Amino acid sequence: MTATVFSGVQPTGNLHLGNYLGAIRNWVKMQDDYDCIYGIVDMHAITLFQQPAELRAHIREVAAAVIACGVDPQRAILFNQSQVSGHAELAWIFNCVARMGWLSRMTQFKDKAGKHRERASVGLFVYPNLMAADILLYKGTHVPVGEDQKQHLELARDIAQKFNVDYEVDFFPLPEPLILGEATRVMSLKDGGKKMSKSDPAEASRINLADGPDDIARKIRKARTDAEPLPGDPKGLADRAEARNLVGIYAALSDLTVADVCARFDGAQFSSFKQALTDLAVEKLGPISAEFARLRADPGHVESILNRGAEAARQRAEPVLRQVKEIVGFLQA
Repeated sequence: MTATVFSGVQPTGNLHLGNYLGAIRNWVKMQDDYDCIYGIVDMHAITLFQQPAELRAHIREVAAAVIACGVDPQRAILFNQSQVSGHAELAWIFNCVARMGWLSRMTQFKDKAGKHRERASVGLFVYPNLMAADILLYKGTHVPVGEDQKQHLELARDIAQKFNVDYEVDFFPLPEPLILGEATRVMSLKDGGKKMSKSDPAEASRINLADGPDDIARKIRKARTDAEPLPGDPKGLADRAEARNLVGIYAALSDLTVADVCARFDGAQFSSFKQALTDLAVEKLGPISAEFARLRADPGHVESILNRGAEAARQRAEPVLRQVKEIVGFLQA
């Protein structure tokens, strides 16, 4: 039996190299080995207020970016979450299964709410329950996770287990984390101590998936480095954050290890290394940005893909949700 993967990305627009190397590239690879369901999780997005027109545009934009990166709607289900009402219905049932203490320990809520917890939306507090529903609505068996999502996957497992115990059934699987090699953590091109972020006001701090070859070349050329040549041993990068970041980007784009890259460029100055990185980045990202531009220019086509994906997702979700309602004791037509 093929394992089922669910993964989602929020439609917050302006996807960049960090999103590609950290998540979307793995979505593309997983299509070969798993039954993949990918959601543009717009219901998660509104836990913080979104301008409606911007949200609609971002849903289309993120879907276009994901397709441009290589997610094939013929091989994976791609849809925007709000089109499948089962996510909200199952999330409510899970609201009644999960415990307040579990949610209170979620570090992401503490980080996002900060000192203003009383003013945070209820949705922000309970959205890990919705995340569990996203996975379990399709009886997902595996979830690709980074460090910041491991706690939420543990919660999804706890919810699945408590549901099974409470109702004396063996219904939901306990989803397993999917670790896809060494995580690629891409840092700002202007500050190696900060993650590459779409919210950074400095446009030169990131390579956007929409950037063309000239933009990519300019940003790499101006990326912060240091005066030392590249070391032959990765240990020589330990205290050189910006150098380590650029070497890591080269390694990820070329599917090499950092040690391989250091060996290849041992003693090289950054002027020559940056040119090599530029050539590689344009080779790998240029076709993505070109396809992204084509898809953005045809929003109706992108919406039709999401609509077809939503119909396929509903067909998968409806029998699961009907069984859940039967287990819980709801009357159904």
